[in-house]
Amino acid sequence: MIQNILLVAAGGAVGSVCRYLLSGVNSTSYPWGTFAVNILGSLLIGLLVGLVNKYSLSPEIKLLLVTGFCGGFTTFSTFANESFGMMKAGDVMLSSLYIGTSVVVGVLAVWVGLKLSGG
Repeated sequence: MIQNILLVAAGGAVGSVCRYLLSGVNSTSYPWGTFAVNILGSLLIGLLVGLVNKYSLSPEIKLLLVTGFCGGFTTFSTFANESFGMMKAGDVMLSSLYIGTSVVVGVLAVWVGLKLSGG
């Protein structure tokens, strides 16, 4: 159990640092940085889950990369906060666009990742 927690923690730490480095670019009212990491993370989780299943990789690899890294890399809470902030500011259309594109493109990215993995 402790080993599993450490694997998730290690992956999450690296994923969080990567998110921090990649998501800081928000030069417009649309939160492109968060959108980019969430879509890239969705693609990556599809790819990793497909590879884990295809090659019967160990549960430890899945904990490190899928639960840890992807969990730390993607950020639902920031997405929700940014969406709420846009709504609160009265920009309902932009918020709706952000929510809709994030969900649809995110799900499609998981599907593309799975297809790329051969899974």
